[in-house]
Amino acid sequence: MSENKKYQINMLKTAKGQIEGIIKMLEDDRYCVDISNQIIAVQGLLKKTNLDVLDNHIKNCVKEAIKEGNDDAKLEELTQILDRLIK
Repeated sequence: MSENKKYQINMLKTAKGQIEGIIKMLEDDRYCVDISNQIIAVQGLLKKTNLDVLDNHIKNCVKEAIKEGNDDAKLEELTQILDRLIK
């Protein structure tokens, strides 16, 4: 497994732990703003991980598709995911 994948898995495991903590905060009836801050932190972690996954995709899969002349589908796929990220 590549170092990049290990990093991404570690980030997602961290997010998972934070989500479990948020669930406990809700169960313990903790202060709403504290809960919201934790949710924002998880969203940031997920966003950062997603950008890393996409960066890896562009540098490997898309780059290879362009070299092979099969870039139309990969570029369309990339356009669709970027559109969803922007919305």
